[in-house]
Amino acid sequence: MVKLNPRNASLRGAVPSAIAMSLIATAALAEPPVDLSKWSPEYVRSIAGTAEFDTAEACGKVTPLDYKGRLTFWYQGVFEGDPDLLRQYYKDFFEAFRKTYPNIQLEEQALTYNDLLDKFRTALLGNAAPMAVRLQILGGTEFASKGYLEPLKPEDVGWSTEDFWPGAMKAVTWDGVTYGIPTNNETMALIWNADIFKRAGLDPDKPPATWDDVVAYSKQIHDKLGIAGYGLVARKNAGNTPYRFMPQLWGYGGGVFDEADPSPNYGEIRLNSEASKRALQASYDMYVRDKSVPVSALTNQQADNQPLFVAGQLGMMISHPSDYNVMLDMQKKATGADKEKAQTVIDNMRYGLIPTGPDGKRAVVFGGSNIHILKPEYVDGGKVDEPAAKAIICFWTSPEWSLKMAYAGSNPGNLNGFKTKWMKERLDNIKFLDVTTSMLPYGIPFPALPQAPEIMNIIVPDMLQNALTGAMTVDQAADDAANKVKELMGGL
Repeated sequence: MVKLNPRNASLRGAVPSAIAMSLIATAALAEPPVDLSKWSPEYVRSIAGTAEFDTAEACGKVTPLDYKGRLTFWYQGVFEGDPDLLRQYYKDFFEAFRKTYPNIQLEEQALTYNDLLDKFRTALLGNAAPMAVRLQILGGTEFASKGYLEPLKPEDVGWSTEDFWPGAMKAVTWDGVTYGIPTNNETMALIWNADIFKRAGLDPDKPPATWDDVVAYSKQIHDKLGIAGYGLVARKNAGNTPYRFMPQLWGYGGGVFDEADPSPNYGEIRLNSEASKRALQASYDMYVRDKSVPVSALTNQQADNQPLFVAGQLGMMISHPSDYNVMLDMQKKATGADKEKAQTVIDNMRYGLIPTGPDGKRAVVFGGSNIHILKPEYVDGGKVDEPAAKAIICFWTSPEWSLKMAYAGSNPGNLNGFKTKWMKERLDNIKFLDVTTSMLPYGIPFPALPQAPEIMNIIVPDMLQNALTGAMTVDQAADDAANKVKELMGGL
């Protein structure tokens, strides 16, 4: 392991990493709109539909509804792996905003997850950024630390800090200042095909309990049926990769730093610890030794696993509850025998908690997105229409739209969203939502550091690729990744 100086200026802003710890601690700080100490699928169901909110009335207090202005706005939009239901809600959102604020000239641009950060960085260097931007959770501290973002907290758009997950607020805080507001937060679950399990000689109603079991189950499925057992994702510069590998890394007791500890200080690099190497070895065993995962894993995103799963050619994968809706969309478009086969897969689709490590540690990435306002000097035209920006931010982070825009695959950033009638509706309509919601207490945010995007999207996938392609041994790949993080963080 590599030791870092915790007093290094680049390591400021250490945050508690386990959301379970945050849930307990929050009650002592302030009173949130829901009781986080009671968090469970049963509690979530009990509060759904118990409150009503008027978005136009609330946002009108922030920016008058007759305000005349102009706003440029970029955001991570839907992509090929998203269900049609989510596409409709994005369409509904912008229609509702324009109807509520007819005098704001909105120029929005949707970008994919993998393109957004790169294009945004380029735009900033050319002083051609939008006035407001919605970024994946990794982006906030990077751009705040470089001075690109205006301070922005929930109170600035009519909400309270206590209306949002404590862990999510940590991810938009840099050096003690808040620079954004969470729009949605998410955790994932393990998905498996019960029919494939049964045909491979596994208990169809019992998912793998540990990551070692995942390796064994994946091999058994491949050996017995000749199909991929587990949907490994190892693509470079793709968010899908760390979202699926980090739970494995943490489960084995590893980490990039000490981000999975109750009180991390990011003073120690652990990518080359023995625990981290065991996690990397597990992926190596599935890809190289057992050949039990898709051969295309090195270039795959989750969207590439979905067709394999609905075709009955993949036994297990990690993803959102929205994948169930994706399967339904794919089944509707299928014809002939493929349509019947897809229905069989849907009927046998099961969701469960993400496996633990050998010591019983269960972890998942506490993900999501945040929304920000840019400083004028980095914006195209050199001016920010702040009232217009606050209008759309209030709208998106409202209980109504933070829920609707996360309807199929995530959770509302605004905790009041759990109390709306739409939450009650989605609990009834979206199968397996309870499972992923129950994973929230196991959530661990990515390190709240400006270097986190490069670490998670570049260095971690590089480590996987170096090991899986044979360019390096597992030990060498882990050591190389640790050294890259050390160099990125400025050394000792």
